[in-house]
Amino acid sequence: MTKIVLDTSIIINGQIITLVESGSVKNTEIIIPMAVLDELQSQASQKKEQGFVGLEEIKKLQDISSKYGLTITFEGKRPDIDDVNLASRGRIDAIIQDVAKQNDAILYTSDHAQSLVSQAERIKVKFQKPEQQKEPLEFLRFFDSQTMSVHLKEGMAPLAKRGKPGSFELTKIEDTILTREYLHNISTRILETSKISGSSNIEISKPGALVIQYSDYRIVITQPPFSEGYEITIVHPIVKLSLDQYDVSDKLMSRFSERAEGILISGPPGSGKSTLASGLANFYHNGGKIVKTFESPRDLQVDAGITQYTRLDGSFENSADILLLVRPDYTIFDEVRRREDFSIFSDLRLAGVGMVGVIHANSPIDAIQRFIGKIELGIIPNVLDTVVFVKDGKISEVYELKLKVKVPSGMTEQDLARPVIEIKTFEDQTLEYEIYTFGEENVIMPISKKATSFGVEKLAEEKVKDTFKKFDPRAEVEILSENNVKVKVDKQAIPSIIGRGGTNINRLEKMLNVHIDVVERDQSSESLTNYELPFSFSESKTSLILSVSREYTGMHADVYVNEKYMTSSRIGRKGQIKVPKRSDVAKHLLQFASSQNEIQIFLKDF
Repeated sequence: MTKIVLDTSIIINGQIITLVESGSVKNTEIIIPMAVLDELQSQASQKKEQGFVGLEEIKKLQDISSKYGLTITFEGKRPDIDDVNLASRGRIDAIIQDVAKQNDAILYTSDHAQSLVSQAERIKVKFQKPEQQKEPLEFLRFFDSQTMSVHLKEGMAPLAKRGKPGSFELTKIEDTILTREYLHNISTRILETSKISGSSNIEISKPGALVIQYSDYRIVITQPPFSEGYEITIVHPIVKLSLDQYDVSDKLMSRFSERAEGILISGPPGSGKSTLASGLANFYHNGGKIVKTFESPRDLQVDAGITQYTRLDGSFENSADILLLVRPDYTIFDEVRRREDFSIFSDLRLAGVGMVGVIHANSPIDAIQRFIGKIELGIIPNVLDTVVFVKDGKISEVYELKLKVKVPSGMTEQDLARPVIEIKTFEDQTLEYEIYTFGEENVIMPISKKATSFGVEKLAEEKVKDTFKKFDPRAEVEILSENNVKVKVDKQAIPSIIGRGGTNINRLEKMLNVHIDVVERDQSSESLTNYELPFSFSESKTSLILSVSREYTGMHADVYVNEKYMTSSRIGRKGQIKVPKRSDVAKHLLQFASSQNEIQIFLKDF
C-alpha cells in the first residue's frame, strides 16, 4: 500500500479531499504527523479559523476513508516548547519531513518552500498547487450595486447597509435566522479561497478575530473570546471616483498639484475618506509620480501601478525603513490611528516624502488635535499643510496651517508674543483657530471674526486711553483703522501731548505703533464727568476702602488723585473697591491725596 504524509497546507486548503474524491489518491495509507495535529489544535484553541478548518478537513478525510480504501494513522513526535518557538523558522516543517523519511513515504504539500526543501533532501514529494474553486462564495449573494456592507451574526437575520454616502440605511436582507454552523461554513470557504486566490490576503489573524481582504471585499470574522457571538462583517466599496469627479475648485486643484505635500483627509466613518484618498493616489500616479500606500488591511481601490504596503513584521515602522529605500514621491497612509502611526507619518513627511493621511474625526480641527501630544506642537505645520474634511462623500471644508510668531488674538502685550499655528479656511483665508502654548498647556482657541474684531479694538482702545489719561483724565479714543486712532482731549492738554517740535507725540506713536490724530474734544460731546461716582472712604486693618453704590457691583472703574490716574479696579461685592495698604497704589493715594475731595472714581462700563 502506498504511503503518503500530509503537511498542514494541503489539509487546510482542502486539496487532499479533492485528490481523494477525484480518485487520484486511493488504496493508500495516509500518515498525518502529530506535529500537524498539534499545530491545528493550537490554532483552534486560540480561536484561529484556520485551526478549525484543518481539523474539520481531517474529520472529513476519516469519514470518506473507507469508501476510497484509505488507512489513516498519526505518527511522529509531538513538538516540544522549543519546536513551537521555532515554528516560524521551519522547525515544524522539519519534523514533518522526518516523518516522511522514516516511513519512506511521499510528502504531499501545497507549500512551495516545503516542496523545495524536501527535494533538496531527496524526499519524495508531491507538490499540489492550490486551485481556485469555481463556485462563488456564499456571501456574494447578499450584495448588489447599492450595498456598502453586509452584517451576519448568529441568532440574527442578515442585515445590509444600502444607499449612497450620506444616506445609508440598515435593512434586513431576509428573515432567515443565521446559525453558528452556517456562518462557520461561510468562514471556512472564505479561508480556503484566501489560501488559493492570488487576489486574497489574510491581513490580521488574532485569537477570536480574522481579517481577510478578498478582491475588493474586506471581511472581518469575529468569535468568542473577542466577541460574545459569531459574526461576519463584509465591507465593499460601492463608489470609485477620480479627483475630477469631486467639486474641487481650481485653487484647490492647483494646491494638490503643486504645493500640498502634507495632506490630511478627515471625516467620520463611512463619509468617503478612503474613496477620496484612492482618487488622490490615482491622480498623483497618473501625473507621473511614484506612489505607495500604507494600509492594514489593504483595501484602497488604486491603479495597478501603485504598490500597496502593509505592516512589515507587525509594524509600520519597519515598513517605513523599506519605503525610504524605494524613494516614493507620495505615500497614502490609510487610517492614521496608533501613536506610532502619527510619529511615522511625521518622520516620513520631514524626510521629504509627500504624505496623504486618512484619519477618523468629526471636524477638521479634531483631526489636527489628534496630532497634538503625538508630535511636537511647533512642527505640526511642517507635517500638515492642508486638511480636507469629507462629509457625505463630498469635500466639505479645507483648512491650511501656517506657523507665525505673533501675539495671540485677544492678547495685547507685546511680550506675550509666541509661536502660533494659524488655521485658516483655504478658499477665503478666514482665520478660524489658533493653537499655541500658554503656560504648560496647549491651547486651541476658536476665533470668531465678529467677536475678535470687537475684542481687539476694545483692547487697543483701552491701551491708548490709559496712555492719554496722564494728560487728560477725560480723554476719548476712536479707532479709525488698524494703524490709525483719533484721540479727543481738552484744549489745554494738547500742547503737552504734542511736545516741543512734536517730539512727545512722535514718541507716543512709536510706543503704540499707530498714527495718532489729536483733536480738541467738542464741548457738546458727553464728558466723562457724567460717569464720576460718588463714594465714601474708610479703612480696615489691611485695606483702603472706597465704597460706591451697590448697583455698580461687578463693573470696572478708574481711580484718580488730583486728575492723575492711579489704578483701575473691579467694584466688588457691597459696591467696594479695596486697595491693599501694602500696595504701591495705596501708598500713592495716601501720598498725593490730602483729603477725600482730591480722589475721583470714574465708571468705565458705560
